[in-house]
Amino acid sequence: MASPSAFPSLSPMLRRSVALTKISLPIRKPSTFRRNPTLLPIKALKEWREYEDALREKDLARALRFLRSMELEPLPAEESSVDSVSYVPADYPRTARDWEVLDACLNADDMRLVGSAYAFLQDRGFLPNFGKFKNIVLEGPREVTPTVLKESTGLEASNLAPKKWGISGSSRLLLIGFLGGVSFLLSQGVDIRPNLATILALGMFDAIFLGGTCLAQIQCFWPPYKRRVLVHEAGHLLTAYFMGCPIRGVILDPIVAMQMGIQGQAGTQFWDEKLDNELAEGRLSSTAFDRYCMVLFAGIAAEALVYGEAEGGENDENLFRSLCVLLRPPLTVMQMSNQARRSVMQSYNLLKWHKNAHKAAVKALESGHSLGVVIRRIEEAMSSGN
Repeated sequence: MASPSAFPSLSPMLRRSVALTKISLPIRKPSTFRRNPTLLPIKALKEWREYEDALREKDLARALRFLRSMELEPLPAEESSVDSVSYVPADYPRTARDWEVLDACLNADDMRLVGSAYAFLQDRGFLPNFGKFKNIVLEGPREVTPTVLKESTGLEASNLAPKKWGISGSSRLLLIGFLGGVSFLLSQGVDIRPNLATILALGMFDAIFLGGTCLAQIQCFWPPYKRRVLVHEAGHLLTAYFMGCPIRGVILDPIVAMQMGIQGQAGTQFWDEKLDNELAEGRLSSTAFDRYCMVLFAGIAAEALVYGEAEGGENDENLFRSLCVLLRPPLTVMQMSNQARRSVMQSYNLLKWHKNAHKAAVKALESGHSLGVVIRRIEEAMSSGN
């Protein structure tokens, strides 16, 4: 209650009434929120539309720059007179939109920019398993014989090696079906030899100049083959993710793979910063080499884990051999064989320990989801622990 001396010209009863009235009025502090609250949602919506445009155009630099600009510290609650206004509209949740920056990685020419996108998400706690198992290359024996490989995986070394087309698996069934069809037509008096010569010539042209792209495009219409490709590429993707290698994208269309200069009918593009830096300096540590080899042989390991044997991966082996030749001194044939067995064994065991994450990646790729969604499904599978 105010002091009576503050109202010398008023009666005691009136002074009491005025004093009570003054006390009941709230005292407002000057607002420190300098933005128009009615304009914030509109401005935020416009900004996030710009982010959507960057994703649609696969402009990773612009999308990443936008996310970094949104890292504004909000005003303290006691200093803000508007508590219900958010920088992001309600239908644009940050946690969901940040993942989408990975979808813009595919067209990025600068792999360091791709690495920055993964570092951005990891710093904000979105990628707790990115690079979590990169030190696995330091574990286990260095010398891996076929016996050690079988004891560790339960599979013969031949089951963990790619097969030539037509020798085993689905390709053998296709070859048998093709030869059976030719035999049937010949038995019916249909002379297909001129057409057969043309088909063989086109097949040789496809194999030599197009890397088997046309044949792979035809095979993709066969569900078992398509499923095996998904299993193979998911193995590359998951192992690269666990090794801390940023993934640029997964290409499943043979024609797109050919246009992007990818050897083989499909491919997972990843980047190892340590390997890149060491090669630029003219050296290569065993740790970086082992990690790269693990990712290379992860597709073969994934097929063997799911189907009991691998069919694809011939181009992965070719990349491995080309890298071994560049070493100084180059690896001998025995050393290359040992390195291949060790890498495929470690990849196989890593995928076996995290089989549910691999299944989640396969399912996401099969559903046609983007890279950001695939990575998110991996993290969800790892966090669930099922």
